[in-house]
Amino acid sequence: MAFSSKENKRRATIDLNNLSRISRKLGTGNGLVSQCAQPKRAFFVFGDSLVDSGNNDFLATTARADAPPYGIDYPTHRPTGRFSNGLNIPDLISEQLGLEPTLPYLSPLLVGKKLLNGANFASAGIGILNDTGFQFLHIIHIYKQLKLFEHYQERLSVHVGAEQAREVVKQALVLITLGGNDFVNNYYLVPYSARSRQFSLPDYVRYLISEYRQVLRRMYDLGVRRVLVTGTGPMGCVPAELAMRSRTGDCDVELQRAANLYNPQLVEMIKSLNQEIGQDVFIAANAYQMHMDFIANPRAYGFVTSKIACCGQGPYNGIGLCTPLSNLCPNRDLYAFWDPFHPSEKASRIIVQQILTGSTDYMHPMNLSTIMALNSRT
Repeated sequence: MAFSSKENKRRATIDLNNLSRISRKLGTGNGLVSQCAQPKRAFFVFGDSLVDSGNNDFLATTARADAPPYGIDYPTHRPTGRFSNGLNIPDLISEQLGLEPTLPYLSPLLVGKKLLNGANFASAGIGILNDTGFQFLHIIHIYKQLKLFEHYQERLSVHVGAEQAREVVKQALVLITLGGNDFVNNYYLVPYSARSRQFSLPDYVRYLISEYRQVLRRMYDLGVRRVLVTGTGPMGCVPAELAMRSRTGDCDVELQRAANLYNPQLVEMIKSLNQEIGQDVFIAANAYQMHMDFIANPRAYGFVTSKIACCGQGPYNGIGLCTPLSNLCPNRDLYAFWDPFHPSEKASRIIVQQILTGSTDYMHPMNLSTIMALNSRT
């Protein structure tokens, strides 16, 4: 995901330094929530633009999707802050599980009984590392997302009591999507970037994995017990990278090498962390293979192309942002990519289906349907 600071400087509304104050203010008033109103499961979302449902709309950042044609296929046909033509992956998981879509944590609508549905803390542009996405100005880095999650729990405790709030978190489903920006918007952002001078690629990958382990361990310490962790997609195959790096339309070798180094180490780290904890808290989702299925054979999935973005400009529609002036395809269901970096809603549906029912080639050690079946018996 890459953004030009000149392309979007609209609505700078909330400075990050005020997030904690605003979070606590939102937790007051609005009446008590009846414990009997509790849904079966809350859903919490952390990560970057692939799962951001609109938090960045409330921030002074250039990483935003609050202008048409974003949201053109959303039920309201208006932009929502999702980097999609319609629903994104968290929406589709909620849909499949019969849950109400989680609201962005910064939304003023997330009050009262809505807190029981969970919350989306994701923020476009972030990575595992705090220096990832610095060019986007105010974004909610991952440890800030976890701090807001603590505030969420405080707010929920006001409504249902501390014990019930802990139970909501313990029984919740969690999705976290991180890592891609640490490569495309950090290590490979510019030639001879600070991180590429500091680390060889193998050393950088090991550093990212060690830092990510600390993030996941912190999530566990905050009470979550069922977390879907997605690896990176095939970063060298997205239209933005084809436009910048490919003369033939083939996936960029260097970014593919990064993904192929990173993803197996992420799975091994998750296995190790689960062994340390003594249970399968963290579930690895093979986003790389989920994407490669339709990138390698788009027509088998009903797409006319997996190289050209539906919305954009330049080669492969991969240059700059999707804006009202961009080229726009008439049928989004025929394109694997909506914009230069993000899958279309149809592609996201394919990904979510693998999360739900995929074999261990896609989900390790189990898919989401198995998780739900196990949980229903406990």
